[in-house]
Amino acid sequence: MDIILFVVIIFVASILQTSTGFGFSILATPFLLLLFQPNEAIQINLILSLVISAALIARIRKDIDYGILKRLVIGSAAGLPVGIVIFSLIDIRYLKLGVSLIILALTVMLMLKFRIRQSQGRDLTVGGLAGSLTTSIGMPGPPLLLYFSGTDTQKAKLRGTTLAFYLFIYSLSLIIQVIVAGTSKTVWVSSGIALPLVFVGLLIGQRLFNVINQRVFQIFTYIILIFTGVYMLIESL
Repeated sequence: MDIILFVVIIFVASILQTSTGFGFSILATPFLLLLFQPNEAIQINLILSLVISAALIARIRKDIDYGILKRLVIGSAAGLPVGIVIFSLIDIRYLKLGVSLIILALTVMLMLKFRIRQSQGRDLTVGGLAGSLTTSIGMPGPPLLLYFSGTDTQKAKLRGTTLAFYLFIYSLSLIIQVIVAGTSKTVWVSSGIALPLVFVGLLIGQRLFNVINQRVFQIFTYIILIFTGVYMLIESL
């Protein structure tokens, strides 16, 4: 059952990541935490997310907003060390509880048509939050997704900018995780087994991206956020 669950998690999350630009870590991490130790689950997620970002970056390069990307990267520099300290000191259960409550609260705000005005300062802040969440639980997606959705960012720009940011943040976070928390054979063997599933998911996800309109994209966003927030809340209680 663990093997079947692992296959399903990676396959579905890969499709979601390619078709939306944010879904892999949000969907995969909570379930990988059921199958692996926290540091193993986070590192498997980082490795596979890095592979996905590297595989797609050339194709989506034209959709990247380089101004926002630069500010996200600068902001994340402050968040990365904060995240690894949190990972080292705080019980993962309490961390998941806090993240789940934040996700659910902000999702409700989005569904009520709460709007965020994009600014350079907010770009830096969101980058910092994403950086801290990446090294702590391997999930940079929630603050980025909530921010871009609140500013009505078009799906192509959202996908391109977030994937480019992921390429940077996952690389650095993986290095920090391995140095601070160590790694294991399980991480690399499991990641290797998952790679074929990832590449099949990439192909399917790219086809879906071409047919998903903006409204459906927003509905997808809400469903994923609510599901992740509720699941993490239940797991933390």
